[in-house]
Amino acid sequence: MTFDFDQPVDRRNTAATKWDKYAGRDVIPMWVADMDFRSSPAIIEALKQRADHGVFGYTEPSDELNDAIIAALARDHAWQIQREWLMWLPGLVTGLNVVSRAIGEDGDDVVTAVPVYHPFMSAPANQRRSVTQVPMRIERDRWVWDFERLETSITPRTRLLLLCNPHNPVGRVFTRDELTELARIAAKHDLIISSDEIHCGLVLDADKPHISIATLDDSVAARTITLMSASKTFNLPGLGCAFAVVPNPSLRAKLARAAAGIVPRVNAMGFVATLAAYRDSSEWHQGLIRYLRGNRDYVVDRIRAIPGLSITPIEATYLAWIGVEGRAIKDPQTFFESAGVGLYDGRAFGGEGYVRLNFGCPRSLLQQALDRMTAALHR
Repeated sequence: MTFDFDQPVDRRNTAATKWDKYAGRDVIPMWVADMDFRSSPAIIEALKQRADHGVFGYTEPSDELNDAIIAALARDHAWQIQREWLMWLPGLVTGLNVVSRAIGEDGDDVVTAVPVYHPFMSAPANQRRSVTQVPMRIERDRWVWDFERLETSITPRTRLLLLCNPHNPVGRVFTRDELTELARIAAKHDLIISSDEIHCGLVLDADKPHISIATLDDSVAARTITLMSASKTFNLPGLGCAFAVVPNPSLRAKLARAAAGIVPRVNAMGFVATLAAYRDSSEWHQGLIRYLRGNRDYVVDRIRAIPGLSITPIEATYLAWIGVEGRAIKDPQTFFESAGVGLYDGRAFGGEGYVRLNFGCPRSLLQQALDRMTAALHR
């Protein structure tokens, strides 16, 4: 089958968070991380059939859905999991908050690397944990962890290491050696690892496969909570469905206690869409990856041709992390917004002087946005 990712979808007046931010203004929204593509036909049809049933009561994950997750992780990531390891959640950010609440006590410390998806800072703070931010660095044109600085930042009250892999916003797919070193540090300091792997289905470089850190060995798996969802890959964030993979029964019990009474059930439509995503949407997924690769290459080429902007290679995600050089532009997000392009302010991710651009859209829209950015900088 072929899928037309070039076809624009008018999202105005649909209460879309991404587009309503600039309602009534000539600003192309490329900020929040959802795509402007229709989801796969299999998902749309499954949702229609479920709607036709007409009853939307409390819903549990079906055996069919659990089996689809198990099969997908084995097929796509060579990870053999067991059904009892799965814990369903109404969103990955919910998962970050539950993990932060479950691990440690008030005043304990959580460590992560920045720049990073902003709930990595807000979720621990919501649960009365302090956050130690370890700056990443650029080495040979790619963002890497500063392992030496990470180790010196760990204190006797550090309980949790938050990992984002593939990484939002810098687009890295961490190598086995990098993950092994993180796992070594976590074991040395007896840290639990919470690994956000929501972008694992969006690897763009075929020679850089996603590796779940929990697959390194059984001892790493025993200290790891892996958070996943179909929402980014299949453009389903509004349906609120995610899951944690937790091999250690003691950790599962802690998460269950932390979630008790405050975390709602996953909704019926989220379960339906997730099943159709993992079981029936592989051809659409392959077409999406091909299209995003083209968009990625276009973005990198255009940004590198614009004086004053910088970008490192994007190995995964549909997000471009763009550096804005020079002292003339004090507030890059506002500067580009005034030029008609709505980007995410890098300061939200711990990245001063950066903006994040979402290229999960028809190429014609992407071209228009980059033309506006180029013209603004030339002016």
